[in-house]
Amino acid sequence: MTSPHFHIPYAVPTVLLAVALAFKFPTFVRAWRDPDVRATTLLLTWATAVLVVITPVNIDRLNRLTGVANIAAPWAYSFLTAFCATGLTMIMRWREEPSPRRRRSMRRIYALYAGVVVALWVTFLLADAPTPRIYDFDTYYASTPWIREHILLYLVAHMVSSLVAAYLLWTWFPQIANLWLKSGVVLLQLGFLSGLAFDITKLIAVGARWAGRDLDGLSTYAAPPFALLEAILVALGFIVPQAGPFLTRWARDQRDYRRLGHLWRVVRILEPGAAPARFGRLAPLDLRLIQRQQHIHDALRLLAPHYAPALHQRAYDTAVAAGHGAERARAIAGALAVQHAVDASRNNAPRSTGAQTGAQTGTETGARTSAETGAQIGAEVSDHIDAISAVLKRPHVLDDIRQRVMNTESLDSHA
Repeated sequence: MTSPHFHIPYAVPTVLLAVALAFKFPTFVRAWRDPDVRATTLLLTWATAVLVVITPVNIDRLNRLTGVANIAAPWAYSFLTAFCATGLTMIMRWREEPSPRRRRSMRRIYALYAGVVVALWVTFLLADAPTPRIYDFDTYYASTPWIREHILLYLVAHMVSSLVAAYLLWTWFPQIANLWLKSGVVLLQLGFLSGLAFDITKLIAVGARWAGRDLDGLSTYAAPPFALLEAILVALGFIVPQAGPFLTRWARDQRDYRRLGHLWRVVRILEPGAAPARFGRLAPLDLRLIQRQQHIHDALRLLAPHYAPALHQRAYDTAVAAGHGAERARAIAGALAVQHAVDASRNNAPRSTGAQTGAQTGTETGARTSAETGAQIGAEVSDHIDAISAVLKRPHVLDDIRQRVMNTESLDSHA
């Protein structure tokens, strides 16, 4: 019976690799003909397969289902070798422009590692390894003919690929400008270095067996964490460059969506000109943000006939006089103007004109046309909806400026 505490650490990197593969899968479906997309998808697939196979409980299951002791070894090492080949060729695709030279180098790598996979199966089939070993296969059979070569094949192939990959990423790193891609390359490089530590630890334990010494603990207990760390770092190396920009956009859209909520709640009493498309809460955030922005702009157009430019100007002057900066004063004035227009619209008040507002002076004459008023609300309100919505979060500020405006108008009317 396998020990349960050995199984738990394998779940984390397996899930991370599965998440990385899930992030990549939609791109693979859309652009499966793209060699870069195929290479990345295959790399994550091989890495996930390795972890699924080497999980102790799955090793035991494979032994029972197939009736072949230690059959998980050639499967796991074959997936690991395929991972090495795909990783090297993928890095070459990143670094070098398409050319006959690059194509020949990649073909040589695929051919070499395909030969290693064939050799792994040949050596396993020629070997005599009848006793199932879940945790210490490499050291238990380190001196067994053909299994010895089997172990050396996968360790050397993995070590060479880790060294070359780490070197290629190191020399490529200074040429990368994108921050998220830089982060991904750093994680990948650390992952390949962890793989190198795994190989060295395993080789020391196997070499000790050849010398008649027992350092099996290095292989059984010290090496696996390096392999798991490699899997985690490689998974993150591919998740970060894709998830980073996505999460950045999502956070920005979430911030904007919430910020516009205050203004949207003020104007949503207005009926839009056309029935809006309804999106559920599970709809993509960017679509819901666009709908909210469109609803606000439609509402502001409906409010244009009730917009009072003089009230906006008076509120702006009052806010500046109260110590607010120009941008904040403009937002406060816009918020008060929108609230005034909404109240007027709700009360079916006649459209505002240039001569008919509570703050209008006797020297102002004429009337603004609807087009002029619409242009005015576009310039003074529509262009600052984020700031206006943010101000609406603080009703005490608006109440203070509104009271000051009313007091000023009252003084003017008595003058």
